[in-house]
Amino acid sequence: MRAEMPGPQKPLELILARNLLTSVTTPAFLVARDGTLLFYNEGAGALIGRPFEDIGQLGIEEWTRRFGPFDDGGEPLPFAELPLTRALREGRPAHDELTVRSADGVKHRIAASAMPIVGAASGASGAMVIFWPVDDEQAREVTTGRHEVSR
Repeated sequence: MRAEMPGPQKPLELILARNLLTSVTTPAFLVARDGTLLFYNEGAGALIGRPFEDIGQLGIEEWTRRFGPFDDGGEPLPFAELPLTRALREGRPAHDELTVRSADGVKHRIAASAMPIVGAASGASGAMVIFWPVDDEQAREVTTGRHEVSR
C-alpha cells in the first residue's frame, strides 16, 4: 500500500523518497524545497512522541516552533542554518548535531544528516534528513522500535 501525500501532485522523487523512508527504522523526515515537512517515519515519530498521522504536513515555522532544532537559549534555529537548508542550497549532503524537543517537551541531542533530493527538473525538489539521538541507549530504543509512540 502506497501512502498518499495530500495536496497538489508531488514530484515523483519526493513520492519515492517517502516510500523509502517508510521502510527505514532510523528516524528520518522529508521536506519540500520551501521547508514544508511532508512526512516523517515511525522512527522519527518515536523520537518526536507522535506518529505522522497525528501531526500531518507542517509549514517550516510550525514544525521548527514545535520540534526545533533549538539553540542553547531554547529559540528555534534559523532555517538558513539547518543542515537540510545547506543540502538544498549547496546540492550536497550536510551534517550537524542539534537539539530537538519531543511532543512531551523533552529535549534530545541528535546528529542529523541531510541529503538533497534531485529529480529531472532543475535543482533540488526537497531533502531527506536522517537523524538519531546522540545518547547510545536512546538511539538503540528508537531504531529498534522499543520506544513507545504516544497516541
